[in-house]
Amino acid sequence: MNVETAPAVTRCSDCGTEIAESCLACPGCHRLVHARTLARLRTEAESAAARGDHQAEIAAWRTASVLVPVGSRQQAVIADRIAALAESASGTPAPPVPTTGPWKWLGGLGSFGVVLWKFKFLLIALLGKGKLLLLGLTKASTFFSMFLAFGVYWTAWGMWFALGFVLSIYVHEMGHIAALRRFGLEATAPMFVPGLGAFIRLKGRVLAPYENARIGLAGPLWGLGAALAAFAASRLGGGPMWSAIASTGAWLNLFNLMPVWQLDGSRGFAALSKLQRLVVALSFLVAWAVTADGLLILLGLVATARTFDTHAPATPDHGALGQFVFLVLALAAVFHTARV
Repeated sequence: MNVETAPAVTRCSDCGTEIAESCLACPGCHRLVHARTLARLRTEAESAAARGDHQAEIAAWRTASVLVPVGSRQQAVIADRIAALAESASGTPAPPVPTTGPWKWLGGLGSFGVVLWKFKFLLIALLGKGKLLLLGLTKASTFFSMFLAFGVYWTAWGMWFALGFVLSIYVHEMGHIAALRRFGLEATAPMFVPGLGAFIRLKGRVLAPYENARIGLAGPLWGLGAALAAFAASRLGGGPMWSAIASTGAWLNLFNLMPVWQLDGSRGFAALSKLQRLVVALSFLVAWAVTADGLLILLGLVATARTFDTHAPATPDHGALGQFVFLVLALAAVFHTARV
């Protein structure tokens, strides 16, 4: 015989009103159910801000955002805070040259000292990205799916090309993860699907347009770096195999800039006004005029069609536009130069 057990009744500690499990506020006195947790998260966010830990600060506020009722004043305040933090995350300038400590001697070198200090800051940032790249390989799902994809491509194209191709895809996906971390968001590790590339899944968050654009364009931006590295290897004696990896990687990242479905270009278009989308479409056509590659005609036509999308935001995002146009021209240049 099956016995059904009634769910435990939760009551408000202030007024005693019964509260459904899914409620985030008491229907009687409107007290927030997770008030204590929200207070703790606020303290964590303020502590993170005080020590300059931007990622921890925005992560705390994002966790808090799902614990307050939709449409409430608290949600609006938290959403505004997240928006301000997310916009500031799009770029982190180098700190000023120190006037104390072991690096204070750079101040006496004038402009040259400033350049050296910025180079040190950039080098530290790049080393941090290197750690992130290695971290992705520690995930079993990523490693084994990547190994499976490598085996499939090996049988089709040979070991070394397959290895370079898979690593190019991996770098692309880790670019998305780096951007997600910068915005305080969590995502799954990259999962490879032979023949289709790889993908990551965002863990249940609604993105603002500027977040969506920068997270989407981060993949092709890192992919461009991988293609440039392969191209440099080909010019330093690596031979035609590295040229093939460079051109294929650049072509694949160009394809991802197509503004349809869940491709990176569609995420980039999320922040662009109609006029800005037209500028991107023209950049595709300019790149086609130089390279004569048919893919760029297709990309330009799709971008032109998306220009008339009624969901295009009215407020332009100049940062996203600059990244998009740069990626179109740079990737097309690598693709064209590497294959000739």
